[in-house]
Amino acid sequence: MQMIRIIVVDRHELVALGIASRLADQPELEVVGHACSGVKLLERLRETQADLILIDVSLHEMDGIDTVRKLHRNYPGLKVLAHSALTEIEYVNSMLIEGASGYVLKDGPADELAHAVRTVMNGDTYISPHAQHSIANGYRFTEKRMGGEYVGLTKREREIIRMVALDRTNREIADALFITEETVKTHRKNLMTKLNVRGVAGLVKYAVDRCWV
Repeated sequence: MQMIRIIVVDRHELVALGIASRLADQPELEVVGHACSGVKLLERLRETQADLILIDVSLHEMDGIDTVRKLHRNYPGLKVLAHSALTEIEYVNSMLIEGASGYVLKDGPADELAHAVRTVMNGDTYISPHAQHSIANGYRFTEKRMGGEYVGLTKREREIIRMVALDRTNREIADALFITEETVKTHRKNLMTKLNVRGVAGLVKYAVDRCWV
């Protein structure tokens, strides 16, 4: 039986310990390390071999979406499975678009995680039922509101929403990102429509809830 070596990427070490405990009765699944951020993961991969990365979306320094993008570019043969409490369509889609092979929810059934790992390692995609429901509802919502497919928040949109949450003015955001104020205003308007919030307070709450600031 070939072992499947897993590195858990989560802000909380207790989560990694909990995952190791949940998988303890699965003889071919082994948690070989933990990283608290995307940056730390890239450092650990220089010294620890792994077959699968189990990664949260909400991370400090470099979030899960940006980390998966780097993994897909630098370690194309490494399997990635998103492991998050977030079910919103922009997170599910963004993780899959950037190279994750699945998206499993933290509050899923006890045996779901092992099943998801095996599914991904067999070359298939696994998405938790609740996340699938979110995708289906999200596409209907965006077809009605936006007139097209929803493919998640872009890197630029995430940069802008973080800076809005940090109380930066349009001019400060424009100067920092080397774009015009009008472009910033357009991004903010599109973000409020895409995220279905009505003002800056909604954008700030959105960023804070996801540990982006």
